Amino acid sequence: MNLILFSGEELLGDGVTLDLRDRRFHHLRDVQKVAIGDEMIVGQINGDIGKGGVVNVTDDHIRLSVTLTQPPPPPAHITLLLALPRPKTLKRMIITATTFGIKRIYLVNSWRVDKSYWKSPVLDSKKLREYAILGLEQARDTVLPVIEQRRLFKPFVEDELPGLIGNSRCLVAHPYAASDCPRDIAGPVTLAIGPEGGLIDYEVEKLSECGFRSVTIGSRILRVDAAVPALLSRLIPRI
Repeated sequence: MNLILFSGEELLGDGVTLDLRDRRFHHLRDVQKVAIGDEMIVGQINGDIGKGGVVNVTDDHIRLSVTLTQPPPPPAHITLLLALPRPKTLKRMIITATTFGIKRIYLVNSWRVDKSYWKSPVLDSKKLREYAILGLEQARDTVLPVIEQRRLFKPFVEDELPGLIGNSRCLVAHPYAASDCPRDIAGPVTLAIGPEGGLIDYEVEKLSECGFRSVTIGSRILRVDAAVPALLSRLIPRI
């Protein structure tokens, strides 16, 4: 945990005091073994970053005095269209994408997405928020991504996607593409990544009609949980 993240509602009446009694308390007490006078990096969800000084430690809580002094790091200008992966993989993908600074994620349907995945409890908004918070804590960021779900591929691509992509550079990851994935793109990007087994030809064609260019990162076919960080680390300048 590289950042103690909290919501504004958690601050006590003075606006600067924070009581921790959950997993953050256990982490500070059992892992970091903090004592009165210690300082750590803290951040308010969707707000600024600063320091929290330990002013009290008991058996059931740790109290911090919080001072916020700087904005969060700049976001990655990438909108991620991710074919819904299997539930266990989804948790890792939300954490990974959030760690990379992705602020808008669309979980979309695809021919090769198992229908049962859409019934998984991991798609609950509270669960997705928990995963995103883990990514923010890792990256020392505070701004939660917007995560949306689109269960119908064709209506999303035909009716909604043209209005979302704006002037961004639109790429779809496809292992059999002829063009290499570009590197260090400074401007906005919309990146589509298919499920295990890849997008079917029809889906690649529909994205192509919308302005997406198929790109590859090599001849090896990667699992989704490997492809996502590989692509993001290539596209985002100066990670």
